[in-house]
Parts: sequence; C-alpha cells; structure tokens
Amino acid sequence: MALKATIFKADVALADIDHGHYADLQLTLARHPSETDERMMVRLAALALNAHQVQDLCGGDARIGFGAGLSSPDEPDVQLQDFTGRTRLWIEVGQPEDKPLAKACSKADQVLVYAFGPAAEVWWRGIEGKLTRLDKLQVWRIPAVEAQALAQLAERSMQLQATLHEGVLTLSSARGSVGVEPLRWK
Repeated sequence: MALKATIFKADVALADIDHGHYADLQLTLARHPSETDERMMVRLAALALNAHQVQDLCGGDARIGFGAGLSSPDEPDVQLQDFTGRTRLWIEVGQPEDKPLAKACSKADQVLVYAFGPAAEVWWRGIEGKLTRLDKLQVWRIPAVEAQALAQLAERSMQLQATLHEGVLTLSSARGSVGVEPLRWK
C-alpha cells in the first residue's frame, strides 16, 4: 500500500520590496513521503522568491503554484502559468539531471533551479558543462545552513511573513526567522 502525501497549509504575508510586489498567499503543500521538511520549505522559498513574476512577466494574468511534486517527475516543483496555459516559469529544487532540465527548457519560457544541500557543489561541478547550452536556464544555490534552518519553520499549519529585500528572503514565524540569500551559479 502506497503512503499518502502529508498536507501542509501556509498563509504567507509576502512583502517583496525589491520588486514592489505585496500579496497574501494561501498555499497548500503536499509533502511526498520521501520528501524532507527541508526540501518542502525550499520549494516554498522558491515560490516566494518568484511570486513577483505573476505581475512582472504576465501583468497579473497568471497563477503561480506548486506542481504535483516528487510523484510526477514531468512536472515542476513550482510553476508560473499564464491564463492561456503557457508555462512562463518552471522551477526545480534540488539537484536534477541535465536531460529533464533540457526538456523543461523546451516546455517553458524560463527554467530556474534552486540547488541546496551538502552535495550541491559536487552536483554543480559535475553538471555545469552539460547545462551551458541551455539559454533559458538559471541555477541558484541556497546555502546548506540556510536550507536546514528553513526546515525548522515547517509545521502542518504555518503563518509566515516573507520579506524580500536586497536579494535576501527572510521567512519568519512564531518558530523563528531565517534569512535566505540565493547565490547565482548560472
């Protein structure tokens, strides 16, 4: 018998000062049984970092949300889709292989990867040469310490404040506050 996903709810008060975007987001995260709190919270951070694209890329005529998750490898972890159904932004977290990233670049206008974890540097050194031809791709690094700290904010029902200022995303809740400053690799 297959294990079911655990459902997490997050109410996020987003203040993206860098892009002049402010929103209250009611998010549902389905955490696959093999997914860690760390990965789930990096997905949430990736969404918060890119929520401004709803306005910037699509003039407000779009929806940003979570994909089906680990159980559907052909779907992004986070996606921005306009109301015509066109995928404007495809976001992956972790250390994906080069072939699925190339396929994502053929399906979306822009693809972002947020690599995290202690093996991210090793993954990047091994895959960097294979990704140079993918013009639509950006690769960002979330420092391992910051990703691990994000996991401490995870709870089944979350009330979060997300502030993006000068490239640093600060996620805060009653459990504490974590600053995340992604580093661009590509």
